[in-house]
Amino acid sequence: AYELARPPARALQLPIRMDLCARTRATRDQATLRAHERRRNVVGAFVATGAVLPRHVAVIDDVLTTGSTCDELARVLKRAGIERVDVWVIARATPPRPS
Repeated sequence: AYELARPPARALQLPIRMDLCARTRATRDQATLRAHERRRNVVGAFVATGAVLPRHVAVIDDVLTTGSTCDELARVLKRAGIERVDVWVIARATPPRPS
């Protein structure tokens, strides 16, 4: 994600902030899980860590499948006080069939 963020950050003259959140526990590989399992897998897996939070951030990801990880990150960041969380992805994958 860092390598993906560098070109747009440079072009838009925006900082890359990798200090705003951290993973609090290991999670199972999302690729092996169905949609409802992906959502459950990432709940509580992140915590906001930035001392000074911006009002607006963009979360960068390579592939969005169900959006579970990005949804959980956005929830945590907004709960910490960030007003707007955008998600920028390179590709959209077909989500696994619901179980």
